Amino acid sequence: MFHIKKRGWYLCQPQKLCLLIKNYPVPLAHTCTAQGIKLIHALKLFQNKKKGLTFIALMALFKTEVTSETIQSDNPIHQRLLKPYLYVADKIAGVMAEIGCGDGRGIELLAPKSSRYVALDKSTAIAQKRVKALKNVAFIETHIPPIPLADNTFDVVLCFQVIEHIVDDTTFLEELHRILKPGGKLYLTTPNIDLTLTRNPWHIREYKAAELTELAASIFGEVEMLGITGNEKVMTYYEQNKQSVARITRWDVLDLQHRLPSGILKVPYEIMNRLNRNRLSKQNQGLVQQLSHEDYLISQNPATSLDLFLVGTK
Repeated sequence: MFHIKKRGWYLCQPQKLCLLIKNYPVPLAHTCTAQGIKLIHALKLFQNKKKGLTFIALMALFKTEVTSETIQSDNPIHQRLLKPYLYVADKIAGVMAEIGCGDGRGIELLAPKSSRYVALDKSTAIAQKRVKALKNVAFIETHIPPIPLADNTFDVVLCFQVIEHIVDDTTFLEELHRILKPGGKLYLTTPNIDLTLTRNPWHIREYKAAELTELAASIFGEVEMLGITGNEKVMTYYEQNKQSVARITRWDVLDLQHRLPSGILKVPYEIMNRLNRNRLSKQNQGLVQQLSHEDYLISQNPATSLDLFLVGTK
């Protein structure tokens, strides 16, 4: 049985699939598309009518990609995503908004440092569950842009690993600028396309450091471009990952990863990405488990960094 926790992929016998659904950690309505929920109900009925080695692939049920801190093979990416929250922790105060809060990995750290913390995403069920004890946190479920928040309201806006998913990035940055108070700070991260290993079909685009700097400078009064890189351990993992991805993509002789629509590519991408992470974890379990946020570094050289880290001031 092939099972990816908290992702939209299951390849299994119907009865096993339904057992996974029954024990799923968050409400399906918050994680699956409407079509996916209908298919799941159909499979539950099918379970009672047919047995045996019938394999079913469930594709495109989930609304977004997920990197989970609970999956061992995801640890290097989880620690990389955690780093910007830790970096800004001693630089923030006042009223804060996080645009694209995901599963809320940074809210517990940052909300106590703010007078009010507003978190937006298209699904917030997991984030709400993990920070329900925090009284100064409010959640809004919405698709962006536009951003349903008032002008000149926030001292700090966080937007980590979101802009690459947005079709109209200029309007999106204008919205982030609009909700900031004068003098307020935007902290934004996104992958550096120069170090991306393959096309990610979940992303509309990725940026070079100079491209994103130029775009942000047309909207914000001040722009500083940093990067998130890694020490020797991180870059060892990166090189192993690069070699592993190259062994997979060498079979793409027609360069279909760049020719096919993203909706089609999400299927093979999710399967191969998970298999690749699992393989790396088995080959070098110690490295994958040992990596922590301390192994990721804030860099003054964004062009050679894994992620771009933009600081904009209104």
